Amino acid sequence: MAQVLEFKLPDLGEGLTEAEIVRWLVKVGDVVAVDQPVVEVETAKAMVEVPCPYGGVVTARFGEEGTELPVGSPLLTVAVGGDAQASDGADEGSGNVLVGYGTGAPPARRGRVRTSPVAAARPAGNSLSNGGSPAAGPEAVGASGPLGTSGAPGTVRGSGTRTAASGHTTVPGTVPEHWDARGRGDAGARATGPVPVISPLVRRIARENGLDLRELTGSGPDGLILRADVELALRSAGAAPGQPDTLTGLRAAGATAAETPVAATAAGTRVPLRGIRGAVADKLSRSRHEIPDATCWVDADATELLAARAAMNAAGGPKISLLALLARICTAALARHPELNSTVDMEAREIVRLGHVHLGFAAQTERGLVVPVVRDAHTRDAQSLSAEFARLTEAARTGTLTPGDLTGGTFTLNNYGVFGVDGSTPIINHPEAAMLGVGRIIPRPWVHQGELAVRQVVQLSLTFDHRVCDGGTAGGFLRYVADCVEQPAVLLRSL
Repeated sequence: MAQVLEFKLPDLGEGLTEAEIVRWLVKVGDVVAVDQPVVEVETAKAMVEVPCPYGGVVTARFGEEGTELPVGSPLLTVAVGGDAQASDGADEGSGNVLVGYGTGAPPARRGRVRTSPVAAARPAGNSLSNGGSPAAGPEAVGASGPLGTSGAPGTVRGSGTRTAASGHTTVPGTVPEHWDARGRGDAGARATGPVPVISPLVRRIARENGLDLRELTGSGPDGLILRADVELALRSAGAAPGQPDTLTGLRAAGATAAETPVAATAAGTRVPLRGIRGAVADKLSRSRHEIPDATCWVDADATELLAARAAMNAAGGPKISLLALLARICTAALARHPELNSTVDMEAREIVRLGHVHLGFAAQTERGLVVPVVRDAHTRDAQSLSAEFARLTEAARTGTLTPGDLTGGTFTLNNYGVFGVDGSTPIINHPEAAMLGVGRIIPRPWVHQGELAVRQVVQLSLTFDHRVCDGGTAGGFLRYVADCVEQPAVLLRSL
């Protein structure tokens, strides 16, 4: 006899408490294999494909695309064979999934409507216009589905009463004809099937302005509804008095996909700190609050380093990036000054010096600042570092970095020169102890071999946790980095 196992949204790492469903990869009734990705979610750090630890038939999905779910809430249910055993944790199934299945869900946010068998019915049809959103109820298999009739062995767990924001209820596994696929009233006047929208931002803008996406015709490929379509519809309708002008707020604040203004007043526009912007704010605030940092800097002549890189690439083989050479210099410097590759445990009142270098590098993306991590950078040569930087940079650009790609760093290399600036005093990436900053490399007058010449000059800065070392150690680290930049042959001694 088949058993129904409930698969919950796993803990995606490093304190993340929720994720937004971006795209379902399976439908109700699909057969899934163990470890098959079933849903793509977006966290404050990355886009993640979540694999299911069970193999069987999908009997219900919880939450539509664009819905935020807390960690530990149900994602879907799977009917498995008779030998399967139900489990609330990750001990059953493949064991090759993300961490924390079965983690208790945090308190509900923004007043999510919960499923209730005794919910009182209320008039339907105005939940979206009032700023509400449909409950994240399951899309369940009906009486003719793979599990047989309602109440039979293997009935979808938790699919009893489906309650939407309007208060309507249904019998298990059914959707009334006057509801559409998103749980809204009067579906007879609207098209059925999924709304052709991919972007969560487009859904948010429409939801917060009371716009029904089913009434729009998308201008994108295959009728895909784009942000421009939503903006045009809102401009045509005009902003209702007293309602926030989401579009104006987005332009005025320069908001990204993770920054959706919800209130505009005469004093300015309020942008909620959530998603990746909220995660960055929390981390940087904690760093400033806990770490007594200091910064030192030095100008260096990078002419010889650029010439050495050009010679390497002219010799053939995979191209070596400048960032990879700087990373190799960093790992050599950390071997000489291990104090800077450490973290501070104030509860134990100990400095923990780490035996490996997981090198993070700051990358600006359309979603905001992320810090991918090159694992075991101290064991890699320049060619391996170049390949890994290229892989992680492309993943950051496309939004496919995994939580593992973004966690566990021990030292950060920050190339802010790409923004056309010379210097900076960056905030340390907590709980690390130091960050090397690299400015732009530009021609400048420089005294070279006793004569004034035009050389390629770069400013290097080191921001460090003053608890792990004093200025002498920090200065020694930075001076060694500058020496390697000016005379790459210095690096050969440590290879």
